Amino acid sequence: MDIIISNQSATPLYLQISEQMKHLIVTGELTAGDMLPSIRGLAKDLKVSIITTKKAYEELEEGGFIETLPGKGSYVSTVNLDILKEAQISKIEESLHDIIESAKKIGLSKAELKERIELLYEEE
Repeated sequence: MDIIISNQSATPLYLQISEQMKHLIVTGELTAGDMLPSIRGLAKDLKVSIITTKKAYEELEEGGFIETLPGKGSYVSTVNLDILKEAQISKIEESLHDIIESAKKIGLSKAELKERIELLYEEE
């Protein structure tokens, strides 16, 4: 499991970890029932505090992405991935709404915004 974090990012480390793990789950790279690294093990691998990885796992558990069984570890949840993907799409739509409002405020046309989105999408 490749997780890359940046101390230079404005996004807190635990969110960087949880967002990347969500992505791995939604895309199927991690599947239902897969065991995740221990909190201590992941903290050691990423060179972050145990508290940071614990908070990331708590975030994932609250979102229904993982399940933690005391004494056994954390696993990718068997919950319906379509529901999880729909939640992610909802977040994207909220962000797009904010972007559209900002574009309108500066007079950016729909065509210009669409062109910029297509360029950025192709870069990724």
